[in-house]
Amino acid sequence: MWNQIPKYLLMAAAMVGLLAPAWMTGQDKPAAAQEGPKYKDQGEYTLYDSILKDTNPKTKLDKLQEWQTKYPATEFDKPRKALFLDTYVKLNQPKEAVAAAKVILADDPKDFTSLYYTMYFTRALAGANPTPDVLDQGEKAAAAIVANIDTPPPNVTADQWKGARTGVETLAHSTLGWIAMQRKNWDVAEGEFQKTLALDPNSAETEYFMGTVIASEKNPQKMSAAMFYFARAATHAGPEPLAPAGQQQVLDYVKKAYKSYHGSDEGFNDLVALAKAQPAPAADYHIPTAKEIADAQQKKQEEEDAKNPQLKLWKDIKTQLTGADGATYFGSSMKDAQLPTLKGKVIKLEPELKPKTVVLAVEDGATPDATLKFEMPLAGKVDVGTELSFEGVPASYTASPFMVVFSVEPDKLHGWTGKNAPRPRPH
Repeated sequence: MWNQIPKYLLMAAAMVGLLAPAWMTGQDKPAAAQEGPKYKDQGEYTLYDSILKDTNPKTKLDKLQEWQTKYPATEFDKPRKALFLDTYVKLNQPKEAVAAAKVILADDPKDFTSLYYTMYFTRALAGANPTPDVLDQGEKAAAAIVANIDTPPPNVTADQWKGARTGVETLAHSTLGWIAMQRKNWDVAEGEFQKTLALDPNSAETEYFMGTVIASEKNPQKMSAAMFYFARAATHAGPEPLAPAGQQQVLDYVKKAYKSYHGSDEGFNDLVALAKAQPAPAADYHIPTAKEIADAQQKKQEEEDAKNPQLKLWKDIKTQLTGADGATYFGSSMKDAQLPTLKGKVIKLEPELKPKTVVLAVEDGATPDATLKFEMPLAGKVDVGTELSFEGVPASYTASPFMVVFSVEPDKLHGWTGKNAPRPRPH
């Protein structure tokens, strides 16, 4: 899924040249007359000289192993150990490189090059099932580098370190975060990945890891941030994106997680747009949960019900009558019993002038759900949409489509204007 390894290999290659002293790169030839370590014989001198001149890591390793076999004891023990480490790094052999680094660290626990490559190869050496030893040695190496990050390594100038420091520090915090993640120390991992992203806001892999550790904390207050980082990792178009298949996999996951958390897809595109626009969510960023939305809707409904008790009564009646025991409820609680005042908007008059039947929309003002029956015709007519209130006696109902038929006395109908009623005859 991820495509971060090439970046770190390039950084490792750069560090090889930066950290190697002159004698390792072959810029200085060994000289028997120089003060310091002495060669055992001309053979050792010739072999060492050929190793320094060899630019092929594979053949250089063969020569180093020959040197070690022929001259197990040498006054050049320290440079030989460093050459083994350097060669294993160039061959990209994590196990052998870390083993060579351990040998050097046994003599010098602060050796920067050995600490660096122990840290660098931690993930490669750990594999899918990291052992505690691998995690421990990676953690110690990364922590040691962070602790001394302000000091340039030996043989590295201040200007050189200024250009290399950010990459080294980023890798150190990223490694510490990854190790904490393997140990399920979610809060520690989150802190290290925050530091990583502060140094390098372009790593989609780190953004994915950030989402993973925050989600693993199972803190409902932080799930919005977790989904932000997943969305950013899935849509990251910067210099360090996930592979296309990984992007799609993460996008599918966060879309499903968002719907489960929020209760719908509404607002998901806004999350994606925000994640593309900025490297981190605001401290107060929050996606409402499905429960929060339901609670807000319930509160709003309760406020509306308090303002319109007649509508609430009607909705309660509808809930009862459309339920499984609707007929029983109607017979025992409604039929032939005068109900409190209800109101609705006129949908239809039968006939249009002097009607004996008035059809109302009580619940939403548009869908007919109440029919008022009168023994005597009403005077004139009213316009469709006129609001009327009434106190009626339920006579019958149907659950689907929902309709309640009321018997209503003329004096129990309110708001009837009787337009176009015939004028009374003069005596």
